[in-house]
Amino acid sequence: MQCNMIQTELLTGAAIKPYLPDLARLRMIVFRSWPYLYDGSITYEAGYMAEFAASKTAGLVIARDGDAVIGASTCIALAEEEAHITAPFRAVGIAVERVCYFGESVLLEAYRGQGLGVAFFAHREAHARSIPGIDMAAFCAVERPDDHKLRPPGAVKLDAFWRKRGFAPTEMLCTMSWKQVDTDDKVVNRLRFWTKPLA
Repeated sequence: MQCNMIQTELLTGAAIKPYLPDLARLRMIVFRSWPYLYDGSITYEAGYMAEFAASKTAGLVIARDGDAVIGASTCIALAEEEAHITAPFRAVGIAVERVCYFGESVLLEAYRGQGLGVAFFAHREAHARSIPGIDMAAFCAVERPDDHKLRPPGAVKLDAFWRKRGFAPTEMLCTMSWKQVDTDDKVVNRLRFWTKPLA
């Protein structure tokens, strides 16, 4: 798939491993900004990458400008995710074996608005449909108050973009903790799940 000369590609299996440093780098750059405000560490990223790469259902979409990787997006069968992510689905009776979990989409700011976000979703949905038993896609997004002190002027929520991709917000929530750029300690953040049927 091509967007204005930027190449996007879905990788699986052993093909993922060479791009894990790029994924870690992009996560630390992009998630440091609004709305995640993530003050990442290489130690955490290394552990996260190892778990992701070990999955048989993992899919990694990369976006290249020439030889430079300028964006990445991930997905994995929800059944392989940690308990705090699977628990909200189990609580409402959704079998985790039916769901593909869409993780991060991280894209350098200079490349946004060129259709790459659409390509990331398209690649991941195609991969999800290739996993036996999967008939739903889901992701979660951090929720921030409108009056948050670090909200940049003109910050736009992505709700309309996600709805256009066919996703809808649910009542399912989870919490995740990470060190933020404005704190010395980890902060507990609330994230809401969005889902889309794939059948």
